[in-house]
Amino acid sequence: MVGETNLDALIRSMQPVLKPNTFVFADYSETPCPPELEPVMVFQEAEGQTLIITREMAERYSLPYSFPCRQITLNIHSSLEAVGFLAAITTQLARHGIPVNAVSAFFHDHLFVPEDRADEALSALKAMAADAEQF
Repeated sequence: MVGETNLDALIRSMQPVLKPNTFVFADYSETPCPPELEPVMVFQEAEGQTLIITREMAERYSLPYSFPCRQITLNIHSSLEAVGFLAAITTQLARHGIPVNAVSAFFHDHLFVPEDRADEALSALKAMAADAEQF
């Protein structure tokens, strides 16, 4: 399964879903990351590991963090080789002044948006998909 590459189909069928937890981007300098932190993402950088974990976990383990955010998953199996999908999504959110940190995984794209703008971001994405349905 390669995933969808057609930009129109991706936008029309993105099916954005807002996840319930508040996530944060945390700095964790030790490796490997202990599984009890339950990260949804671990990314190794020269300065250390960036973890996307729940705010609850970051506070429980006293980890420095920033960007309290909510996760919106785009429930279309997008190809990792799709051209322009995240550009269109981030442009739509930028029109509303909503910052986004996007993560592409094997099956789906995941958007991390500020906690207090999550409902607005979800509405903007649903409107974008509905507009694409008309064409």
